[in-house]
Amino acid sequence: MTLRVSVVVPTYKRPQLLLRCLDALVDQRFEPSAYEIVVVDDGQCDETEAVVAQVAEQTRGSPEVRYLRPDGTRGPAAARNRGWRAAAAPIIAFTDDDTIPDRDWLRYGVLAMSMDRVAVWGRVVVPTPDVPTDHEKNTRGLEEAEFVTANCFVRRDALDAIGGFDERFKRAWREDADLYFSLLQRFGTVDPVPAAMVVHPVRPAPWGVSLGQQANMFFDALLYKKHPRHYRELIRRLPPVRYYLIVVCALGALITGLGGSPGLATLLALVALGLIGNFAWQRLRDTSHEPRHVAEMVVTSVAIPFLSVFWRLAGAVRFRVPFM
Repeated sequence: MTLRVSVVVPTYKRPQLLLRCLDALVDQRFEPSAYEIVVVDDGQCDETEAVVAQVAEQTRGSPEVRYLRPDGTRGPAAARNRGWRAAAAPIIAFTDDDTIPDRDWLRYGVLAMSMDRVAVWGRVVVPTPDVPTDHEKNTRGLEEAEFVTANCFVRRDALDAIGGFDERFKRAWREDADLYFSLLQRFGTVDPVPAAMVVHPVRPAPWGVSLGQQANMFFDALLYKKHPRHYRELIRRLPPVRYYLIVVCALGALITGLGGSPGLATLLALVALGLIGNFAWQRLRDTSHEPRHVAEMVVTSVAIPFLSVFWRLAGAVRFRVPFM
């Protein structure tokens, strides 16, 4: 049977999650000889290679399961480019190694693409507890996101036309939005297909995970430089004014305190603390009130505004764009 779709799965040192994903992919209600699975191992992990070999042995070529190991680690955007360029089908389906595609995921996605579409995105379901942590709540935001690489289908010739993913996006952040905006700009329309569903369980995260995530803002500057209108319309309409106020007031308190104006310094410090307190309260309003989580929210709410502003300005300087 003619190969209709290639599934590209980038992975980085998560063999057990990858195995769960591959088990779901080989269990699709879709003609096995009509699709292939291409795993791109950006972590160059022998255990990952063994997992892919194990699944390939089980399927015996139907569907074909292929393993690619790029030279060096270059990030998810580069891994996805390596995958789709090595793929053989006219339609490329992207998902991530930590998803569990529904059994009809390929069937509905390919059916939608057969209707003369350039690209579509499917639904992402993120199971969370009734009272989630901040991390779980943020991950649940994927359910509202448009066109994420956890679940999208793109015509190969469309990827060729726009040059694929921009490999300057080194993290798993905004490379999908950049591709989405490039497709919109070039072809005009990219449609949702809710029937094509993947489940995206929340991965465990270390205490204070939100601090490291602020470095993602560096790449928001690049996305804004490339697509300013779409960024403001679909990502963030205004800069995070509260963060800038906290930083300005805190620095102002420090400078005026050292300059011999204790009254003004106290006032500025109180304003900064009030804004930080309001930020922490908003994060805790509908999330867990377990003591450990409350402590995490309070501590990280102090640091996040400073880290976010730093990485935003670093991105603005690096990519030479007036981004805040």
